[in-house]
Amino acid sequence: MANTLATGDYAGGVGTVILLRHARSDANGSGVLAGRTPHVDLDDTGRGQAVDLVGRLAGVELAGIVRSPLLRCAETLEPLARARGIDPVVDDGLCEVDYGDWTGRSLTELQEEPQWRVVQARPSAARFPGGEGLSHVQHRAVEAVRSHDSRFGAEGGDSAVWLLCSHGDVIKSILADALGMHLDLFQRLVVDPGSLSVVRYTELRPFVLRINDTGAGVSDFVADSAATGSDAAVGGGAGASTADAE
Repeated sequence: MANTLATGDYAGGVGTVILLRHARSDANGSGVLAGRTPHVDLDDTGRGQAVDLVGRLAGVELAGIVRSPLLRCAETLEPLARARGIDPVVDDGLCEVDYGDWTGRSLTELQEEPQWRVVQARPSAARFPGGEGLSHVQHRAVEAVRSHDSRFGAEGGDSAVWLLCSHGDVIKSILADALGMHLDLFQRLVVDPGSLSVVRYTELRPFVLRINDTGAGVSDFVADSAATGSDAAVGGGAGASTADAE
């Protein structure tokens, strides 16, 4: 696949990643598990979300953009990539979950499957019939995000901010890792279509700055992304500066 990077070993990243779930698709609107089905387009709401992304990220300098190979991610990023003059890198490690035999079926129907309860209550043990397991999804996704973060950090230093566009369960697995959560708890996280989450990686730990933001923008959270290094703020810190919050 053109413009695809292979992931490598993580050597300790220092960048900030904005995790973007693709905008709403036709499948999202109809309650179907699209999985890796080709040619799944954005619906009218999703196309509006894609256009709005340009304004939501105004003022945030992006070192680069990385995306899943699926069409709905490409369509989500098209207005932003055109406005910024950035050619997104495609990484198969960020692709949607391979749901196997569940692909293309309605979520209402799938709730009757015995495996549904495993997916809900013990995701680390869940393997989709004819597809992949969620533990494997987390492994490949975290390897991808940390490899890219290490690269962007090496190129741009601790102020580097980059954007990743992927899918709901993939982003939830990345956030669970950043939060130090067991994968079995990742269903507690909500990541809506078109939402932005922000993670800053350091040599000691990741800092989760925002989750599932569907509002106006994230510039206030990424502006001081390198301010505290690897140390946590004792007492909780003072938050964004007045200038950044305005």
